Amino acid sequence: MVTHSPVWGPDKLGPDYEAATIDLGADPDGEGDVVTTLVHYAPEHAGGTARESATPSRPALVWLHGMTDYFFHTHVAEHFAAEGYDFYAIDLRKCGRSRRSGQSWHYVSDLAFYFADLTAALDAIPNDEVVFIAHSTGGLIAPLWMDHLRRTDRERHQRLAGLILNSPWLDMMGVPGQILTPLKPLLYALGRIAPMTPLPGGNLTAYGESVHKDFYGDWDFDLRFKPLAGHKKYVGWIAAVFHGFDAIHSGRVDAGVPVLTLQSTRTLLGQPYSDRVNHADVIIDVAQTRRWAKELSAHYTLHPIKGARHDVFLSLPAPLQEAFDTCDKWLPTVLDTPQSTQ
Repeated sequence: MVTHSPVWGPDKLGPDYEAATIDLGADPDGEGDVVTTLVHYAPEHAGGTARESATPSRPALVWLHGMTDYFFHTHVAEHFAAEGYDFYAIDLRKCGRSRRSGQSWHYVSDLAFYFADLTAALDAIPNDEVVFIAHSTGGLIAPLWMDHLRRTDRERHQRLAGLILNSPWLDMMGVPGQILTPLKPLLYALGRIAPMTPLPGGNLTAYGESVHKDFYGDWDFDLRFKPLAGHKKYVGWIAAVFHGFDAIHSGRVDAGVPVLTLQSTRTLLGQPYSDRVNHADVIIDVAQTRRWAKELSAHYTLHPIKGARHDVFLSLPAPLQEAFDTCDKWLPTVLDTPQSTQ
């Protein structure tokens, strides 16, 4: 098995965090070389010094972000570290810390390109047991990758103990199937012929305003990495997403690990900011999540959270605490190694 031994250095989140850049070679989409970035919460190595020791026997949790996103959730890292887990996060190629000058933000023409990012990160993590926490588009990518490992790489797949889906994006919201189905062949053709054709839309800022501290929220994040209206999106990217949906909807995808899905109980799409935005998923359709997430594993748990936002870990205090409590109860049921609070 090829493994990656990253060199750790300081991270933008401060002295309790370190980051390692993993080179992935040439971008299949032709935008230079690509990298993925692995972030580690390491308060024992305050000052940004390189990690001198690992704890392979302690389970690791790995955060995987969504579209127009990156890892900034220090409260999540600190909570799970206090519960006894090693905590990591990935910024995928062309996202957040991993985007390089001249590259199209978050663009891939095939979601399978991300498999290299996730496998490289898994190889760089020393822990024997690993659970991913995958949000939104990350919640589409992660089960596809796990299914790929299950079928092609048993040794790596055996290290995966579970998957927590945080409002996974598993179907196209807001477009009736009778309209979408006949349009998909045209979309796929355009994705091959003119993949960099810009998609319309992306002007709604309600979700970003609801969570950022400079507007109505409590969270501080870099608006270059996560702009309120999102990054520009392209036909090639949405075609890749639809191919991912097709795979999930085929019934052939099996993550091969227990899955816990966290989501809001309510959808509110296409609205400007109001207080209602603080208590609903304003990005995806929660009914679609309920429909498809249960198809991803034979061992499946759904936990809807009243008042949760799209990222349930950016919710108001009560639903946020419910999300943490639910994970804290579920994780020991899927892990072989007892965690020990430091």
